[in-house]
Amino acid sequence: MATTDIRKKPAGKRIHRGTQVIFGERQHLREVLKSIKAAPIPRARKLREIRHLQALIRARTGELEGINPGWDRKFKKAQDVSRTAAELLRLAQALPENDFLLARVLTDHAQAPAELLARFASHPYAAVRENVARHPRTPVEILARMAEDDTEPLWLLVACNPSTPEPLRTRLRERLQAVHDKQQ
Repeated sequence: MATTDIRKKPAGKRIHRGTQVIFGERQHLREVLKSIKAAPIPRARKLREIRHLQALIRARTGELEGINPGWDRKFKKAQDVSRTAAELLRLAQALPENDFLLARVLTDHAQAPAELLARFASHPYAAVRENVARHPRTPVEILARMAEDDTEPLWLLVACNPSTPEPLRTRLRERLQAVHDKQQ
């Protein structure tokens, strides 16, 4: 029995195939490749599928390289817990605007310097801004600005940030209580 795809697709909305999507696809293809290599299927079919999957993996790697040359090396550096704040800042300064995944990893790094976090506080990708709002090294003035933004609930993350000064935290608690009371 044939199935029909009934999911709604936004009319005229382009799907952004950024580094996060491409990296995820490549990781999935690598898992499928492992599965095929271990599968008890005829040798000729296995070799054909392996070649096809390897070509798809190379294509995804080429897409990542096209967005940010040396992407895998930079991604590995950004994930390395031993990287210094200066090294992370250098990676951030050379980061193309549309490399959202690497921006997420950099803003989530424990050693991310205040300058890097301030730079990404107004990043177009919400997950990057959320990392900045909750990072303990985010400068207080950036936290205060993020707490005042009514367009998204970053203030909730700012309220939980250990670096948020107590007066701002108190104001945010009161704001949360007002929202809660309004919902009751």
